[in-house]
Amino acid sequence: MSLKLSVYIATSLDGFIAREDDSLDWLDAASATVPEGEDCGFASFMNSVDALVMGRNTYEKVLSFGQWPYGDKPVIVLSSRALEIPPNLRTSVEHSSESPKELYERLSNAGLKRLYIDGGITIQRFLAAGLIDDLTITVIPVLLGKGKSLFGHLGKDIAVRHISTKAHDFGFVQSTYEVVKSK
Repeated sequence: MSLKLSVYIATSLDGFIAREDDSLDWLDAASATVPEGEDCGFASFMNSVDALVMGRNTYEKVLSFGQWPYGDKPVIVLSSRALEIPPNLRTSVEHSSESPKELYERLSNAGLKRLYIDGGITIQRFLAAGLIDDLTITVIPVLLGKGKSLFGHLGKDIAVRHISTKAHDFGFVQSTYEVVKSK
């Protein structure tokens, strides 16, 4: 079995993952409408992955939340610059400057089965490298008008096949797609 790379992310209805200033206030406001105990499948997804891969910007944003949300799950932070890792995270967070393909090969050879790829630029880089297998996108019912696009400029079409869609009573719509790999 080969290594599978998955995206699990929320966007505004117009496809933004953050405001231009990286603010997620719109997502926090929407999350306040979610019934207690509902996580839209996130815990189950997290239990299915061996490690997370994220970019430096996403890592620094998550650090600003105060509480580290990933527990002891291994996290690999991609950055070409040196990275400060707090002492309490040094057993679970590592820094890498590898390309998506190099990282994929290393982790595949290490026996990992599934990675969670997170952060706009990181997702874009792994998509461009043809390494993403599936995308779970939760659309939040808000229009931002501008911000940081999930996909940005792709350079070429990427075909996807719809797997499932679930509409939640509180307005979130979550769809899963398989990336169609070119042969």
